[in-house]
This record gives sequence, C-alpha cells and structure tokens, in this order.
Amino acid sequence: MSAQPGTAPVQPVQTAQPLAPHARHAASDPRDVLARPLAATSLLDAVRDLRRDVERTGFPLEIEGITSARASRARLVDQLGEHLVPRLTELSAPAVVVVSGSTGAGKSTLVNSLVGTEVSTAGVLRPTTRRPVLVHNPLDAELLSHHPVLESVSVVADENVPRGIALLDAPDLDSVLESNRESAHRLLEAADLWLFVTTAARYGDALPWRVLQGAVERGASIAMVLNRVPPASLPTVRGDLLDRLRGHGLQGSPLFVVPDLGPHEGLLPATVVAPIRRWLAMLAGPDRARTVIGRTLRGSLAALRPWVDELAEAVQAQADAASAIAAVLDEAVVGPTAQVSASIRGGAVADGAVRARWAELAADSGPLGGVVRPSGRIRGSAREGRARTTAIEPLTEDLTRSAAATLTAAGAQTEEVLRAALTGPDGPEGGASVDAAWTSATLRTGRRSAAEQAARAWTAQGPRVVRAALTQAPAESTPDGVSRGRREVTREVRRRRKAENALGDQGLAAVALAAAAGVREARDLLVDLIDTAGERAVDELRDDLVARVAGQVAVERSAVGEVLADPDLAEDAASRLRLRLAVLKGLT
Repeated sequence: MSAQPGTAPVQPVQTAQPLAPHARHAASDPRDVLARPLAATSLLDAVRDLRRDVERTGFPLEIEGITSARASRARLVDQLGEHLVPRLTELSAPAVVVVSGSTGAGKSTLVNSLVGTEVSTAGVLRPTTRRPVLVHNPLDAELLSHHPVLESVSVVADENVPRGIALLDAPDLDSVLESNRESAHRLLEAADLWLFVTTAARYGDALPWRVLQGAVERGASIAMVLNRVPPASLPTVRGDLLDRLRGHGLQGSPLFVVPDLGPHEGLLPATVVAPIRRWLAMLAGPDRARTVIGRTLRGSLAALRPWVDELAEAVQAQADAASAIAAVLDEAVVGPTAQVSASIRGGAVADGAVRARWAELAADSGPLGGVVRPSGRIRGSAREGRARTTAIEPLTEDLTRSAAATLTAAGAQTEEVLRAALTGPDGPEGGASVDAAWTSATLRTGRRSAAEQAARAWTAQGPRVVRAALTQAPAESTPDGVSRGRREVTREVRRRRKAENALGDQGLAAVALAAAAGVREARDLLVDLIDTAGERAVDELRDDLVARVAGQVAVERSAVGEVLADPDLAEDAASRLRLRLAVLKGLT
C-alpha cells in the first residue's frame, strides 16, 4: 500500500486523528494475541528455557558451516531475549516500532517530525545516530520499564507519542561503525513492527532487502517510508518499489512516500508526515496494536522452529565431528603404544646410566662380583647381604630415572603423533580446533609428573614381585615336562634362602628390575640365584613396565580427550534443543 504526502495510505483508513495520547488498552490475554488457548506462563517458561539453552550452546570446533551457525545462534538469542521474552512477560506493553534503514535515509528527521520536536539528533555528518533513541508516552513508562532494550537506548518520554506504541530510532544498517551495525540488527529483533526508511536514490540497495527478507521469514509486521522522492520520478520509483515489495512477499505492507523538499533543516512540514502520523495513531489503538503485536508474535514463534532445528543440526554436526576426531585419535595411539612397548622389551630402559651402573656393580671388585662362585655356590652372610643392598641402591635410582625418561619420551612422541593426526593433510574436520585448545605447557608438566610417578611405582613393585616369586612353591617339573625329584625341589628352596641372605629383598629386587629393563647379565645372575623364581619375577616386572607405557600413552590421549569432553560436543547435546522445541510446538 502506498501513500503520497498529505494523503492516507491506499488501504481503508480511519479518519485522521491528532497525535495525542490514547487511553491505555486493556491487558492482552495470550489467547487473544496467539489466537488459540494457551497458558501464558507455560509459553513464557518454555521460551525462557529455550533462550537459556541457546545462550549456553557453543561451537568449539571450526567445521564447515560454523560461521553461519554462530550467526544463527546470535540472531536466535537476540530474537528470544529482545522480543519474545519481554513481549510474553508483558503482553500489554506498547508495540515497539523500530525505525530503521540505510545511512542518510532520514530516519532521525522522520522520528522528530512525527513527534513534533527534536528527540533524536539529525544532521549531515555520518553516522548521526550513535546511541539509539526510544520515544514513548509518559503513561507507558511503567509497562516498558523492564524491557531489555532500555539498557542500550536513550529513553525520551513525550506526550505527543500515542499510548500503545514506542518509536525506536535505530542506527544505520550499513553504518561505518561495526558497533552501530550490530546494534541496528539487534534492535530489529526487538520490534513488534519494522518501519523501514529508504530514499529514491537508495531503495535498490541490497542490504535493506536482505534484512527485509529476514523479517518476512520471521513473520514480522513491516511498513516502509520512501523518502526524498523527486515529483517527476514519483510514478516510476513508486511502481518499481511496489514490484520489489511484491517480489519479497511484502505486497500487503503499507508504503508511505515523502517528497524531496530540497536542502532544509529541522522538522518536515506537518502535512508531509500527516499520513504516517494518522497511521501510527490508528496503530496505537488497543485492538489494532494487539493485532500487530499478535501477528508479529505468532510469526516469531513460528520462525523459531526452523531456526532451532537448524541450530540443533549444527550442534549435532559438532558432536559428529567430535566422534570422528576421537576415532582418529584412538587409532593414532595404537602405533606409539606398540612401538614403545617393543623398545621396552628390547632393553631401551637399560641403555645409558643403568648399564654403566651395572658394569660397575658386577665387576670382580664390585658388590655383585663373586656372589655366585664358579662352583655355583652362593657366597654371603646376612650381614654381607645388608651391605650389598646399600651398595646396590643407586642402581634402583638409575632405573627409576631411566624409566621416567623413557615414559616421558613416550608421552612426547605420542603428543607429536596425535597432533599430526589432528592437523595433518588427512586430519579430521575440526581437528585444528582441538589441537589449538590442547595446552602444551600444562600437558608437559602433567606428563613429567605422571611419568615420574609411574616409574617410582614400577621400581617400588620390585620387592613385592620378588617376594611373591620366592614364596611360590618350586615347580615339580621343568618347562619341557621333565619331573623333578623332591631333593631337587628342596635344594631350590634352600638356594632361595641363601640368595636372600646374600642380597636381601631389596638387592634381589634391584637385580630383577635391571633384568626387566634389559640387562641380560642381571637376568642370568638372578636365575643363578633363585632359578625359575627369577624368571617369573623378571617377566612380571617387564610386563608391568610395558603396561605403564600404555598408561602413559593413555595420559596423552586423555589430555586431548578433555577438549572433546566439552558438553557442546556430547552425543546428546542437540537433544536438549530438540526437547525445548518439542515443548514449544506443543504450546503453540
């Protein structure tokens, strides 16, 4: 619908009314607003719950479509928080009419002219409107007092604004200031009615039409003002604009035309804005305002469904990507585990200081030299055994340090493998996000600590394992099935006791640990001392160390797994939003 200056819109219009306050319209029943039986508190609670869950929703992984998902989430938060929650909280509050448009369209001048005084700064410098201005009737102040939009606007009370509406002069949609652009788009979400202002020179700009298309999708009530139209081009411009409105599904929206008055300052003549003033006065009536509010509210609620569905799909995509990343990481640690386990069994822990220490201890003049005589007899009293235990203690410390270094190196290698799996050419979608969130400094500290604890726990197992092997009854047959006589078994038991006297539990444990680390001579000595019990002890201690290597790899995998433990990446993360949507559908 269109209206030339000084005339009413083409649609049937009531007789023009002065722009004076109206009596407060009765509080709207939600059944009137939504046109169906409904418990207001139930719907409000459902919308609040949805808003809370949407606000909590995050997108930790940079995957395809993430920019769009974040923008959709931001818009949904604005729509819920700026329009639906405040509107459902106070259904009788004035209809918020947001005056919006492109830079220099004349929004502030139009608002000032409609009110009849300067309430919003207008001028030639851009951007003019830095802080939005909301103008309302003083008698509507209480009804608007809790609206969240008041936190970001300058509020002006003026009796020339009819009760039942509030005019909001928003910043430019295409402002050079990003903060202004963001504010303009956010305030549009708070609108019960959008009044778009454009000019004969700018009405074809793409940005306003994109915004208007979003309003159509939301089911918002929309009107348009075509400003500064040269009389000669009026038929052409208005016809083209009407075609564009029809093409965007806005054929039923009021269109007001303001002529080009040339250079001027101050308010527009009253006759020029009279059609818009009469329309606003009519809009402010209790029945008409309720109709506009209800139509926009229903449209907003209906628009929530695809938006929340889309958001839930984006959340599910995050969860699916997290699952794929976890599978890649699980596969990636298989190699390091097998490789380090093989190196442990190959004697890596014995390399370096451990072998050097063993050579010193096992030399002819060393504490372990001559413990087993050439005849095979064990030499050494209990007192000598205690002395040997003390002398062998540095070997245990060397074994602890070497095992810790091996475990730390295994952790570092695992980290490299995991990071390569996340960020390599064949890395999973979103892997780079996990890699970036995986803190190396904390990881290295935790790795060293875990490795040292594991190494000390391993060497601490030595005495227990050796004691268990010694107390186990000797086998009554050899590994190849040959039976052993009672005397032979008895001799083995006696030999174990002599070995305990010669080295003590701690000494035997140190020899067993060295053998498990890969010192072949230590294994030979232990077998000479306690026979098959020594073999069992060495095998158990080596298996224990291999298991601890696997545990160290698991520490690394667990560290990166903490990033994937984000609630927004859980398998059921999207179900919370879908549950909220199901509740909302049931109520509307």
